[in-house]
Amino acid sequence: MNTERSDDDQVENPVEPEVSAALPPRRGLILVVAAVLVYALDLVTKIIVVANLAGEQPIKVLGGLVYLQLIRNPGAAFSMATGMTWLFTLIAAAVVVAIVWIMPKLRSIGWALGLGLVLAGALGNLTDRVFRAPGVFQGHVIDFISVFAPNADVFPVFNVADSGISVGGVLIVLMALLGRDYDGTVTRKGKGGKAE
Repeated sequence: MNTERSDDDQVENPVEPEVSAALPPRRGLILVVAAVLVYALDLVTKIIVVANLAGEQPIKVLGGLVYLQLIRNPGAAFSMATGMTWLFTLIAAAVVVAIVWIMPKLRSIGWALGLGLVLAGALGNLTDRVFRAPGVFQGHVIDFISVFAPNADVFPVFNVADSGISVGGVLIVLMALLGRDYDGTVTRKGKGGKAE
């Protein structure tokens, strides 16, 4: 009777535990802290804007580089695609669910920050769509930052939530371009475009 086992018969791969042990710790706390801080900033700024800028002329800041004014936006980020509020409500809700689903597997600081910012932005604008007039899931988002000129004449008006979505999205794209995955693995490209 032959008691020797071939490599194909081995059940365990001794390399796997070492790889798992080498992974960085989970980064869900970074995501949550970033999301809470930016979401709170978004809510506070919108409360201040609604209380102080309703019916007022735009306020020039930094010599006209920025104008602060209240604009109620029925569209997407940066006032795009107005009139599709219900669709953006569903998209924002899906983004929140996807980020919450990925959080337990998150091991990259860059991805954690990026996803935290996107989550805060999605929640900030989703809060407006659910709780603001004209009605549930049709609420208009509070925008108040217009750059270079008032009334979004040069660049679309936006808010803190839109900024979070934009900065977080850029950070996530940067992580992907650098080959850094959300789970802490690194994919490098060798010669000929093949992963090493």
